[in-house]
Amino acid sequence: MSKSLFFCKECGNQASKWLGRCPACGAWNSFVEEVVERTPPKGKSVSSSNMLTKSTPKLIDDISALEIPRIHSGYSEFDNVLGGGIVAGSLVLLGGEPGIGKSTLLLQMALSLKNSKILYVSGEESEQQLKMRANRLAITPRNPNCYVLAETITQEIFKHIDTLKPQIVIIDSIQTSQSNLIDSSAGSISQIKECAAEFQHLAKTTAIPIFLIGHITKDGTLAGPKILEHVVDTVLQFEGDRHYGYRIVRCIKNRFGSTSELGVFEMKNSGLNEILNPSELLMSQHDEQYSGSAVAAIMEGNRTMMIETQALVSSAVYGTPQRSATGYDLRRMNMLLAVLEKRCRFKLGAKDVFLNIAGGIHVEDPAINLAIVAAILSSATDVPIDAKTCFSGEMGLNGEIRAVSRIEQRIAEADKLGFKKIFLSKYNLKNIKQNNLSIELIPLSNIEQIFQHLFND
Repeated sequence: MSKSLFFCKECGNQASKWLGRCPACGAWNSFVEEVVERTPPKGKSVSSSNMLTKSTPKLIDDISALEIPRIHSGYSEFDNVLGGGIVAGSLVLLGGEPGIGKSTLLLQMALSLKNSKILYVSGEESEQQLKMRANRLAITPRNPNCYVLAETITQEIFKHIDTLKPQIVIIDSIQTSQSNLIDSSAGSISQIKECAAEFQHLAKTTAIPIFLIGHITKDGTLAGPKILEHVVDTVLQFEGDRHYGYRIVRCIKNRFGSTSELGVFEMKNSGLNEILNPSELLMSQHDEQYSGSAVAAIMEGNRTMMIETQALVSSAVYGTPQRSATGYDLRRMNMLLAVLEKRCRFKLGAKDVFLNIAGGIHVEDPAINLAIVAAILSSATDVPIDAKTCFSGEMGLNGEIRAVSRIEQRIAEADKLGFKKIFLSKYNLKNIKQNNLSIELIPLSNIEQIFQHLFND
């Protein structure tokens, strides 16, 4: 007998009737109706019973603290994002826009792991399409134990896993997977919740790491209920601009390592190539010096990156000034412009201001504030900044330059890449040993000083 239930699209909360406001997450008009029919359970999901293990409570002092060996994916960038490699029994969700390269990345990993038996389950492509994609990747030598299965029913997938006993399973995608225990269409909230729960149970009971590929919505969030992110162990965001060749794998959640890690890849005709030193690619690629360009030393996870910021300040033609930012939060840029106008008395209210982060990546590290301000001042005065000068500092609303974390790593990266000067907050100089550095440290306390150093010499 079927019955209708209502699910919240934001958090997956379940209710027996329609509600205007979700009591769990507070979202308005987020409940959708779905017909749900569960068959009488004869046990757990139709994954075979010999895959289940009985658990008993243990004292925490009696549990062995030995480090579980991780499986290396064959790509050091991907291993760093995962926290050092693939953990046995982990459930990893990889999300990203359509066509960004999610399937390509995991298929490359499956073909590169030569000593592992891998099952790639595709619900979106046929076996012939996957074969054509594998030939385009041109990976040699290719993993001889990479199996492909075109199936969407989870119970059938579990039967093949029980027979094949792979070491890694890839599901492409969670939105196309469907369980016979739920009488609703694939991609619905109830199906995504049920399929994710079944894959989680399979991963934990068999110690097989499972990768789930997930689509994202127009606003950039993972499609399906928010509970999907709580079920999995690791959430990876695959992002990048299609007009650029660079792709970034960003870690949002990780139960087996630190979050905010980042891996950089470059998309080519033969697939994705990892970029071990992205600073050299993301900095200026022209010989002449132009105004409005400044280099920032930022942190992405545990990695230091040198990023070029580009600004263009011009007179507003249509009366109302335009504000545009690519790769940076527009509201934060407006805040920096207000501080410049208040503290430096720069008249930017009638100016168009355009900001771009080179390379097509998005930066959230507040240490880039100082470089953005320097780029805007350089463009407004039409005076270029020396290419061997970089910046790392956060700017407050009063125009003060605040200290940033891990300044030693930022200075060391700038020194290694041949920069001669780095502008930073004076509060970062307390514990820095300058004897072994060839780079000059220029401390700043407020925004007025950067104008004096750069443009009043």
